[in-house]
Amino acid sequence: MSSIGDVLLTTPVLKAFKKKYPDAKIDFLVMDQFKEAITGLEYINKIIIFDKKKNDGLRNIMEFADTLKKNGYDYVFDLHAKFRSKVITKRLGVKNYTYRKRAWWKSILVKARMTKYRVDNTIVKNYFGAFKDFGLEYEGEDLEFYYGDNTPFKKYKDFPIMAPGASKETKKWTAEGFGKLAGLLYHRHRVKTILIGGKTDIKKCEEINRISGGHCINLAGKLSLKESGAVLSLGKFLVTNDSGPFHIARGVGCPTFVIFGPTSPGMFDFGEKDTLVYAGVPCSPCSLHGDKECPKGNFRCMKEITGEMLFDMIEKKIKWEE
Repeated sequence: MSSIGDVLLTTPVLKAFKKKYPDAKIDFLVMDQFKEAITGLEYINKIIIFDKKKNDGLRNIMEFADTLKKNGYDYVFDLHAKFRSKVITKRLGVKNYTYRKRAWWKSILVKARMTKYRVDNTIVKNYFGAFKDFGLEYEGEDLEFYYGDNTPFKKYKDFPIMAPGASKETKKWTAEGFGKLAGLLYHRHRVKTILIGGKTDIKKCEEINRISGGHCINLAGKLSLKESGAVLSLGKFLVTNDSGPFHIARGVGCPTFVIFGPTSPGMFDFGEKDTLVYAGVPCSPCSLHGDKECPKGNFRCMKEITGEMLFDMIEKKIKWEE
């Protein structure tokens, strides 16, 4: 109920549960704006939508939970563990399990800039912790994203893709970096770069295209989440920030170069197709989820990552047909 990425990160544990208990019926509760991240998966029996406009507020949340009681649940697994999900879980009144979150006092110290952010474990491993009584074994971050039919986007097969957006400003690599990289890719391989994102990313994508010399195809604001997944399923690779597209790409098997600045790469186990891009400056990671602006005012963690640096990494890892 918090983000596209967090929803996608539940898929490994859902698959593991269904594999071990094939007769189990799994309902998945998700916020309306994130539902496309989880719909279409065969191991989920029913998607239950929480409409923030209609269901939010303590009284409405309790009434919403009361409508769920008729489903006769045996267990509730709370992988959000915040106000809304805690109220719903308590209201349902059945056996429930939750995952071990970061201690509240540690979060306060990080926000107060009194300590550096350090993860206790990866998010997916923490999710598996909620299922320890059910004998589930962690086998890596095998994410899954259902996108349907990618046929309408076959014309974009083997194009490089960039997703410059993120939930917080400090999690975003610079427009100069993305633009320079897109220009280098075009001049070396004569292929344009596809830019994806939401409506809020349109302006930045236009700037990236300008910096690249007009060598991008700007699809920001033009694709649904499912359509973005379909395009990513065909992509040569993705360059992205620590954001939802990183997890969508992993869920469709697209090679990914993911850029971390203020947040910790330790939140994830990276697979063979995932390449971490991290400047590793002394003050990073400094934040749980990113901020509106760099607390030190220099933004070194992102500015020290250059387009040339990414280009060299891509050339070493990606095979191109000459």
